[in-house]
Amino acid sequence: MVRWTLYFVTYKDRLTRFGFSYIERFFSSYGVVIHVVDGEVEKEPHKELVEDLIAIVTSFAGCLYGMRSCKRRKVVEALERTPRDD
Repeated sequence: MVRWTLYFVTYKDRLTRFGFSYIERFFSSYGVVIHVVDGEVEKEPHKELVEDLIAIVTSFAGCLYGMRSCKRRKVVEALERTPRDD
């Protein structure tokens, strides 16, 4: 007896930023079906690739900005802890 599990997502990007087809294929191998409620119109492969690359760059840029702000916060905290010569 095959048991299927069905998951609904509003948009593909709510499940993953890029590589939806890979995740869908992986889940289907375990009997999980993903149903996209508000699916998009099929895109040309090169347009979808460009959008995936932009999503990757955006994600990495966010990580870099986060690391930079963390480093700045540590420097400010260290400066605040040092005694001042008045």
